[in-house]
Amino acid sequence: MNKKELSHVLERADALCQERGARLTEQRKTVLQLLCVSDKPLSAYDLLERMRGVVKNPAPPTVYRALDFLLEQGLAHKLESLHAYVGCAHPDHPHASQFLICDDCGEVTEVEDPSVAKSLKAAGKAIGFRTKRPVVELLGICAQCSAKQDEFA
Repeated sequence: MNKKELSHVLERADALCQERGARLTEQRKTVLQLLCVSDKPLSAYDLLERMRGVVKNPAPPTVYRALDFLLEQGLAHKLESLHAYVGCAHPDHPHASQFLICDDCGEVTEVEDPSVAKSLKAAGKAIGFRTKRPVVELLGICAQCSAKQDEFA
């Protein structure tokens, strides 16, 4: 993400929080910024390490509180299979996310396919299951890594 895109994401996050009556503090903004500029999902401890160069004496509870806030506001997502976090590509509206996670390079792509969300909601409803966080994670190999493997095959 370049500086212009990052600036737009942070401005939009701040505006969304203001609209919702929430406060995007500097520490929360720092965590969001670190998630957005990272080329891979970050664990809470990865974030803590990266914050050491930016925030004076960051502590694990500070990072976890910031992550909880960002998740609650729809500005970040937790990838359960990786125990890591990513910035949200679609923070303007509530949505069910699907993530394509490359096992080789670690790249994560967020997609938003309403038909997938609708299908899963219907399947859950049929058995009386109510979803709290409708997140789908697909593990596999991205196009770039697949092409590299084909080169060497």
